[in-house]
Amino acid sequence: MHWMASLGCIEINPWFSRVDSPGYPDFCVIDLDPDKQHFDQVISAALEVKKVLDAVGVRAYPKTSGSTGMHIYIPLGAKYTYDQSEMFARIIVTQVHKQIPEYTSLERMVKNRGGKMYLDFLQNRSDATIAGVYSLWPKPGVTVSMPLDWEEVKPGLTMRHFTIHNAIPRLKETDDLFKGVLGVGIDLSQTIQKAQSIF
Repeated sequence: MHWMASLGCIEINPWFSRVDSPGYPDFCVIDLDPDKQHFDQVISAALEVKKVLDAVGVRAYPKTSGSTGMHIYIPLGAKYTYDQSEMFARIIVTQVHKQIPEYTSLERMVKNRGGKMYLDFLQNRSDATIAGVYSLWPKPGVTVSMPLDWEEVKPGLTMRHFTIHNAIPRLKETDDLFKGVLGVGIDLSQTIQKAQSIF
């Protein structure tokens, strides 16, 4: 981290796993990547993800990306492989896409999305990184990738709510809403069985 700071890095994009368990991610991420959608539609998509995860008994942790989208994290506890994580994310986003096909896409190629929001599950691979929690962005106001309470995920929320100017006072008020991401992971086998029985 000191090395990156010395380089003048603003965005910090960490890996999904640690040095002592490189093949086993600490979390699964669903990346809501909008095209021309208003952020309220990103919020709507996030709430659809939550509905699907609630149905299978999985607690998830949302955060703003700091740029244009949202990231939803599911703790894995470094117990499963990247392939297993990606498979689980695919199950979730497939169900979400069925609910809101009018403005979401599972197409990896931008040109094939038709301007729709990408429900990215392929971030769950061993060579991927994603904007770290509390990472700053080189955007007007210096936005921050901020963890959220689900009650905050509602229309009207914007990236501009979280900047370098209010991030520390907010953290003092809310404590670290993200700490559960590195807690005990889900039981993936049990969760997938439940998903298959429901969906």
